[in-house]
Amino acid sequence: MNKMIKFYNTLTGKKDELKPIKKNYINFFVCGATVYDFPHIGHAKTYIQFDFIVKYLRCKKFKVFYLQNITDIDDKIIQRAKEKSISWKELSKKFEDIFYEDMKSLHVDSVTKYARATDHIKEIESQVNRLIKKGYAYKIEDGYYFDLSKFKEYGKLSGRKYLEAEDSMTRIDESINKRNKGDFCLWKFSKNDDPSWKSKLGDGRPGWHIEDTAITEKFFGPQYDIHGGARDLIFPHHEAEIAQMESISGKKPLVKYWIHIGFLNVQGTKMSKSLKNFITIRDALKEYDYKVLRFFFFTNHYSKPIDFSDANLEQAKNSLERIKEFISRSKGKKGNVNKELIEKARKSFFDALNDDFDTPKATSVLFDFIREANKNDIGNNCYRLMKEIDAIFDLFDFTEEKIPKEIKLLAEKRENYRQLKDWKKSDEIREEIRKKGYLIEDINKGYNIKKQ
Repeated sequence: MNKMIKFYNTLTGKKDELKPIKKNYINFFVCGATVYDFPHIGHAKTYIQFDFIVKYLRCKKFKVFYLQNITDIDDKIIQRAKEKSISWKELSKKFEDIFYEDMKSLHVDSVTKYARATDHIKEIESQVNRLIKKGYAYKIEDGYYFDLSKFKEYGKLSGRKYLEAEDSMTRIDESINKRNKGDFCLWKFSKNDDPSWKSKLGDGRPGWHIEDTAITEKFFGPQYDIHGGARDLIFPHHEAEIAQMESISGKKPLVKYWIHIGFLNVQGTKMSKSLKNFITIRDALKEYDYKVLRFFFFTNHYSKPIDFSDANLEQAKNSLERIKEFISRSKGKKGNVNKELIEKARKSFFDALNDDFDTPKATSVLFDFIREANKNDIGNNCYRLMKEIDAIFDLFDFTEEKIPKEIKLLAEKRENYRQLKDWKKSDEIREEIRKKGYLIEDINKGYNIKKQ
């Protein structure tokens, strides 16, 4: 397999070839969950698509340390805990556990380390202190803020410096005493009965942006290879991360490659709690197998928006069923699909993924291969290719469906009538098989049985 991978880098605005800072080693960070509610299908899209990217990089023999943070203290968590009359710790622990359970249900299992914000208070304090000493931070009545006028490159990731409608705006700091409109809080002083930590900075808690750079500096140092997240985090969250860490270290860039995931829409509108089109992962999994959800997301490019609808999910389900039948018919059979067709499909498949992790193109290659292979007697060489692909996709079902002996005998009897061109008898047995809950599909050579 060609090892060269190119993908779109938000920082440069073009496809860049992947060249890790340290050969074959990749430090990869993705913004994790804020644990105050049930994870939704937008989270599923983000974490499934990054799960695939990391698994693909490992398939290409890169050693990937995949780090995610867990935001277990912030305004949303505090507010929700008050509404439920429980402690913030109890609330965040409950939904952190639910998040892990949901990721397991989706087979998102590539993360090397989850790091809680509250386990890194000392690292956060250290970063705030260094920003103060370097003149990038200032103190006002409610905490320490980052002075954006001191960081002239603010906006180099997004190409702008001001908020727009699609930005993640739930945690914007709006103190009237800030020096500049976009300045953001690094350390919030405690007020009323809000949770806080003892600190020489003044008792308080972290701002939103600082936890990520404190965590990545601890595990990766001041610079690392890849940072990922949803598209709505580019501004201001990821811009703030750059401003903080590059100001502290004096080294540029903080991150060599930035990858951003497109939005998930519901019936053409971005999913939002305020619009009541919010669907939890758990509710989605009641209707569809995790493989269907994964395949559904892979049918669109990771950077593009995708519409979550029953019609689209049913289409994904039917496509997977077609692949399952192909796998079932190929296992344990000699077959005569030529080596050239197999190798052409493999090369085209991996070429697509090497070009900006193009999963829709790769799945198109896969179906083209199945269509061509079905013109021949398929066998174990096809089965092995499907196993190779599934190692990174985690989509296909390799368990064999047990067909009752009675159905198999009827199918054989029908096939004999077909060979004799007795179509009336053949159709009668087909109908008998259907009434018993099975379908017969006539293929190029022989037939296939499947449960209705």
